[in-house]
Amino acid sequence: MFLFWPLLARLRFDRVVSSAEYPGSKMIPATSALLSLLVLKLLDKERRSHIDDFNCDDALGLWAGPTRGKAGPSILTFFAQEQKSQVLCYANANLTREDQPGEVLQFVEFWRDLTGRNPQWLYFDSRLTTYAELSRLTEQQIWFVTIRRRGVGLLRRLAALPQSVWQQAVIDIPKRRHQRIWYVDERVTLPDYPGEARQVAVKGLGREQTTLFLSNNFATTPRQLVTEYARRNGVEDALGSSVNFFHLDCLASEVRLNADLDTVLTVLAHGCYRWLANQLHGFGQAKPKRVYRKFVETPGTVEIQRGRRIVVSFDRRAHNPILREAQLDQDCPPIPWLANHRVQFVYT
Repeated sequence: MFLFWPLLARLRFDRVVSSAEYPGSKMIPATSALLSLLVLKLLDKERRSHIDDFNCDDALGLWAGPTRGKAGPSILTFFAQEQKSQVLCYANANLTREDQPGEVLQFVEFWRDLTGRNPQWLYFDSRLTTYAELSRLTEQQIWFVTIRRRGVGLLRRLAALPQSVWQQAVIDIPKRRHQRIWYVDERVTLPDYPGEARQVAVKGLGREQTTLFLSNNFATTPRQLVTEYARRNGVEDALGSSVNFFHLDCLASEVRLNADLDTVLTVLAHGCYRWLANQLHGFGQAKPKRVYRKFVETPGTVEIQRGRRIVVSFDRRAHNPILREAQLDQDCPPIPWLANHRVQFVYT
């Protein structure tokens, strides 16, 4: 677990918790409480009782005592992933059906506050928002690609089109099963959407019915639209990891605010593992479970020395040279929640 400390210290995790105004007590400050919850995510623990595996681990006590609830019913949750880094950068589990259509613009506001500018492209599911919200994205000059719901009349019209109207393209994404597609590119009008939108009807994606792509960008080729939207599957892969390793489907509570905290911790844990994977040569695309098995799940000893130093000695393992090369502890700032001790890694 100490492998993640340099990142959390650089991010000033304690300040983030303080600015978010999470509750705490004199005995268990908010930072310690959230770290104790986070450690369950990072250690691949599905239930609170599973932490019993570490009851005799003295070093883990530095993270405080974790607590977590049992599985609850499903809830509505919004996730966003930055395409290049593949990091889950936004989540909201405190949603209702009434709030859902406006969540895309809530994310836009979040991204603008974070980066100082609007996102350039958004790719999202058709059920996420409404045509009126799509028009607001167009007003802010944000390009989007989404899927239009298939109406019976719309499908009947497309089926009546002659074969000569359909153009051919190849989606050359590695390992993609269906690469050859046929499409019709046209302009359409939508309810509550001023002006025209772009619709690309596509056959050959492995579905029985035609897939309808909607966009407000008329310059990008249909092949590019389909290719870029296909990368939205990265979100599903990340959610798969969140279920498989971070146990996102085991909700902490039936109360949305509690489940929202659990979701935030999942996003944070996912980011920690993406950071660690990118530091390790040859493991940039590795999933959390693989990184955990080869690097995090490593025994060792922890010694608190004079001069405010915490020395972590890792037992000998085949992948230790990769950890040594990464120099994760280099220039690591003092750990604020550990009386400003510095961490140092030693590999035997």
